[in-house]
Amino acid sequence: MKFLLDQDVYALTEHFLREQGYDVATASKLGLSRAQDSDLLKAAGEQGRIFVTRDRDYGNLVFVLGVGKGVIYLRILPSDMDEVHAELKKVLETYSEDELAKSFFVVEKGRHRIRKVE
Repeated sequence: MKFLLDQDVYALTEHFLREQGYDVATASKLGLSRAQDSDLLKAAGEQGRIFVTRDRDYGNLVFVLGVGKGVIYLRILPSDMDEVHAELKKVLETYSEDELAKSFFVVEKGRHRIRKVE
């Protein structure tokens, strides 16, 4: 499974995903640190990556403007990082890559929500 991490995602989350064996790219390493949010979603789609962010504005882009899909929105703070990572691990073990690529996930401490993107 491949991911593109927004620049607001904690480095510890990047390390967590890499330790799980996933292919992780970051917006900054791809030269996209100043890219518009819509361009980040498009880049993730073009590269076959699931987009991971801490920015809740992506819900508007996906559901109102129809810009992209395959988003994991992390509601995470440094104080609850371990719990959110544990829930993220559950999500990645429970859902297929295809399901992740066609949905918008909200992952937070102790729970997650999924919404399919049409």
